[in-house]
Amino acid sequence: MALTVYVDGERHRALPGQTVAALLLATGRRSWRTTRLGGRPRGVFCGIGVCYDCLVVVNGLPDVRACRRELRDGDRVETQRGARLPAEEEPRPAPRTERAKRTGRPELPDRVERMGRAEQTERTHSAPGDPVPDADGVA
Repeated sequence: MALTVYVDGERHRALPGQTVAALLLATGRRSWRTTRLGGRPRGVFCGIGVCYDCLVVVNGLPDVRACRRELRDGDRVETQRGARLPAEEEPRPAPRTERAKRTGRPELPDRVERMGRAEQTERTHSAPGDPVPDADGVA
């Protein structure tokens, strides 16, 4: 029993179990999405749902991976332009120190930094062949 689906308003017949990408490729389409920046064409790249190059809009839901989504009777598939991102992400807290501003990494508490320096000092001052202590401090 064939399914009836619509791609960008055009009616198509599909087989049960066929993915959106398989239908689009069967109809001769090599790309069905454009990138956010630059508008470059995209279609199937990996074919296993890892890369997100094959995104389409299905029944009004954006960012559907065409290679993973099996078609259902009456589905409406639309070409996607870019990615549909959330309107606004939660703002990140501002860095607390000048060093954090320069590096872009959060500042570690002084105690953690001192511990790291002490471990390095111990490592650099051991002689070759000295036993290395385990986590309990036993050599």
